[in-house]
Amino acid sequence: MVGVSTLFHVQHSDDVTSDEFYAAPSASSPTRASGGADGAHNPGISSSSTESAAVPVQEPWIEPDDIPGLRKALIAYRVMAYIVGTLLVVLVCVAMPLKYAAEQPTMVNVVGIAHGWLYPVLLITAYIVGRKAGWPLTRLLVIALAGTVPFLSFVAEYFARKDVNRRIDDARDYWTHHEAPVE
Repeated sequence: MVGVSTLFHVQHSDDVTSDEFYAAPSASSPTRASGGADGAHNPGISSSSTESAAVPVQEPWIEPDDIPGLRKALIAYRVMAYIVGTLLVVLVCVAMPLKYAAEQPTMVNVVGIAHGWLYPVLLITAYIVGRKAGWPLTRLLVIALAGTVPFLSFVAEYFARKDVNRRIDDARDYWTHHEAPVE
């Protein structure tokens, strides 16, 4: 039986949506030197004279000019994750018991509709952050599912924030030691 991760994960060396794309290339893997259809976002091997040829350095997905936009997108995603997560917890833990135990369906109608309308906004903000940070499609799917399980959107937000901050730190570290791309 085919694993779920293989159903949504393309196994190409130039797949920017995979975590393997950002891993250091091994001696047996093909290099992504120059060229490619993506231009500025196509990581390549650094040709800096200060580095040895045995230790290739891979250009990060995030460019210096993209960091402020990624931080703003992350804030928007975090706000939506907390709002949608809170609404879902209130819906499941307060409104549903009120509907069935006390026969008061008003709160379910209000909170359920609010959660239903804001959930797609959460998906849009997650997609924007994911594209800017270079997340794989599977991570976006997990975040989408996390908005449907009480308390799980808070966990997904925590790990998403950690991952984006790590990627920003890695990009800043890289760009402080290398030249920024010229457009």
